[in-house]
Amino acid sequence: MKKLVFSLLAVIALAAAAFAGLRAFLRRFLPQTEGSARLPGLHGPVEIIRDRWGVPHIYAEDEDDLFFAQGYVHAQDRLWQMELQRRMGAGRLSEVLGEATLEVDRFVRTLGLNRAAEDELPSLPRETRQALEAYAAGVNTYMRQRPGQWSVEFTLLRFEPQPWRPVDSLYWAKFMSLALSGNWASETLRARLAVKLGADLAADLEPAYPANNPTVVSGPGLPPGSEPPPNGWGSPAVREALALVESLLGSGAPRPQSPTPRAGVIRINPGASNQWVVNGQRTATGRPLLANDTHMAVAMPAIWYQVHLEGGRYHVAGVSFPGAPGVVVGHNQRCAWGLTTAWQDAQDLFFERINPADPTQYEFRGDWRPLQTVQEVIAVKGRTKPEVVEVKLTHHGPIVSGLMGESTPTALRWVALDPTDMLGAVLGYDRAANWQEFRAALASWAAPAHNFVYADVEGHIAYFQAGWMPVRAKGYGIAPAPGWSGEYEWQRFLSLDELPQTLDPESGWLGVANNLVVDPNYPHFLSADLENPCRATRLVELLTARDKVSAADFAAMQRDTYSAQAQRFVRHLLPIQPTNMREARALEILRGWDYHIMADSVAATLYETVRIYALHVVFDRHLGELADAYVGVDPSPLGDTGPYHDRSIVRLLEILDDRRGDSVWLRDPETGIPQPKSELLHRALRIALRDLKTHLGEDMETWTWGRLNRIHFAHPLGSVKPLHLLFNRGPYPMPGDRDTLLRASGKPAFPFQPVAVVDALRFIADLNDWDRCQIIVPGGQSGHVASPNYADQIPVWRNGLMLTLPFSRPAVERSARERLVLSP
Repeated sequence: MKKLVFSLLAVIALAAAAFAGLRAFLRRFLPQTEGSARLPGLHGPVEIIRDRWGVPHIYAEDEDDLFFAQGYVHAQDRLWQMELQRRMGAGRLSEVLGEATLEVDRFVRTLGLNRAAEDELPSLPRETRQALEAYAAGVNTYMRQRPGQWSVEFTLLRFEPQPWRPVDSLYWAKFMSLALSGNWASETLRARLAVKLGADLAADLEPAYPANNPTVVSGPGLPPGSEPPPNGWGSPAVREALALVESLLGSGAPRPQSPTPRAGVIRINPGASNQWVVNGQRTATGRPLLANDTHMAVAMPAIWYQVHLEGGRYHVAGVSFPGAPGVVVGHNQRCAWGLTTAWQDAQDLFFERINPADPTQYEFRGDWRPLQTVQEVIAVKGRTKPEVVEVKLTHHGPIVSGLMGESTPTALRWVALDPTDMLGAVLGYDRAANWQEFRAALASWAAPAHNFVYADVEGHIAYFQAGWMPVRAKGYGIAPAPGWSGEYEWQRFLSLDELPQTLDPESGWLGVANNLVVDPNYPHFLSADLENPCRATRLVELLTARDKVSAADFAAMQRDTYSAQAQRFVRHLLPIQPTNMREARALEILRGWDYHIMADSVAATLYETVRIYALHVVFDRHLGELADAYVGVDPSPLGDTGPYHDRSIVRLLEILDDRRGDSVWLRDPETGIPQPKSELLHRALRIALRDLKTHLGEDMETWTWGRLNRIHFAHPLGSVKPLHLLFNRGPYPMPGDRDTLLRASGKPAFPFQPVAVVDALRFIADLNDWDRCQIIVPGGQSGHVASPNYADQIPVWRNGLMLTLPFSRPAVERSARERLVLSP
């Protein structure tokens, strides 16, 4: 017995020693955050004060030093993330990660994000280049200061980061444009549906945009005799565009489609967001309140980095992207702002006609033009020879047919592949003193297009849409068009004055949630690929429920889990006549539900699962191999949720709400005989109960939503065991779904995979007192796993709480935990 005890004690001692050794090893990579350091490249002293959460408050005497210091602290805390991000945007992941990321690199190099960033750099205004150069100098100074001790990930992967260049910041900006632009995926699916079903049936899959959508901009009116542009879903223009595709490609058979590649350890998902603002008449303080929660992919480290900058013309606080200077969402001394994706249609696909006698030429307006060819050489770790991707380009852009699994040569025209100045817009509104200066800064915001809400200390509130929205000579870019005719070319971009905007509405509030923001009197086309307005509708319901609102009310709204979609769908399930006790119990649970998607809700599990199967029961037999994409499974190598998910569920609800019950989608495709809606829904219920029992066990009372809807804070290296124990956090049960203000969405397929998109930032700006602004980013400030700030904001975020972001110098001093002084 004594030997056994001694053996156990020895094992424990060895384990403790190993843990202590690992901890000591990991702590070697932690940066200096206290004391002083002399750094070449600075003009004057810089002070960096950090609070208990590791948020840096940076004070510099001039703007070069300010951005130098921002680059320095980004590198201190997130250099590995910055390295990964620049490699994502440049298509160079496989150099260090090997075969697992080769599809991502092929994807990026074919699109030409790397080429676009490199072309953009020399075209930037001097002020933007100067900020990028100062930022890069700060990053490189840190790298030189800490050779071999940058981050443990570099040690594990056995490579050293190359010096940071200004173009590296642009690589990530281009990649974010890709992550937040999904129109070409919609065009691709529309074309495939038109070829398989014909234009009429394919157009019938597009629902009408919900009539209860709350718009924020009233147009000035349309020219006499003209029709409203097809903003939203389901307009006649969709059928016209699909008829053109059908005439070009034929119909009756599915298009050739290659196996869908997967991206291994790298995943992105289209983002979304909620944002709203009220003026002082609607608050107890008499000053505006503004809220923004950005819905983005969750990972370790977090995508956002909190920072406070003061120096030169800048005094601004909020969140930044590691890898770039400035503050993207936040406030300065005069104004506050938030943003959401606008889903402008700034991508077009063009079918190209290749010369059958000379495959190096393509046709345009009756002439043969030379195709440009680019050889993209991708180094792959573990290979002796690189991967060579030959990219063909027309004047429209790169031919991307291979990425889509299509045989018809198809080129992509996309705003983000043009030279732009997105950083110039960010730095411009960071300095803005009023709404006029803020709006003027948005002129250079090109892609991806965003909605901005705004408030200032003078009491103004405003909404602005920003993005380079193309105007076509013909059509709307809803589906691929013939590139050889020259009829569908881009003519110009809408001016800032032509884009949607409103200042100081009579209602005293503004709110946007990726929905259609304009009414039918707005004269310009923006998008046919917007999101379901159910979040926006709920937002308006909560905003108008009381005369005065507070920051606490805003925080509760950001965590709201009510789903009107659920209520609308479940009412069609309740009349089902159960055939056994399990079905009867499921219907009883749904009958008593309050339609809040809570983590401890069994009803939420039943609703979410039956809804997925109802989509498949109704549409699979008609759509075949295209059913998954229509239901909303992303066929690209980078995401989980496709652009049609919102539309497919709304179309299903239209079918269920139609009392005639004669929709073509209810008919058996073999016999043409309609099947009762109740029969199809009963089948979906049976399948859902069967699979839930298999997945979660016999006891239905334990089938809580949080067991299926789980959030996993995954690090790229956490995909390799046992590194997941070191780098990853979670999984944790998560309330909400795609349709709730508290968003938690993932791949729409059972069994549900970890939640992919959540509120990656919650921000509330109180213009009565900048020191009372609240913020939370799930994750932590530090990318170093040994840091106490690696994951310390996760429990705060999960509990629905937020942190204050000190702004005045006295408030910063009261919160100070560490102080580092940098000198020339």
